[in-house]
Amino acid sequence: MCRSIKTLRRADAPATPEEVQAAALQFVRKVSGFRQPSHINSVAFERAVAEVTRASQTLLDDLSAPRRARRTGEASLAPTPAPR
Repeated sequence: MCRSIKTLRRADAPATPEEVQAAALQFVRKVSGFRQPSHINSVAFERAVAEVTRASQTLLDDLSAPRRARRTGEASLAPTPAPR
């Protein structure tokens, strides 16, 4: 969908608040179809960016840590199996 949005869940370092906000901005731009909203739509646009930023940060905070890094250096996004 949004090719310029980077994967924020990484094994090497957590996403910075700026990265989370930038990804949220790209997402809202894609969904709304606006790169820069008109003055009349700017409040709704900025509110949406703030809400997506907050939800994204909550998701990243609540996810368990990646199990291990892959050979490429990317985090494994496979779910951790439940203990038996």
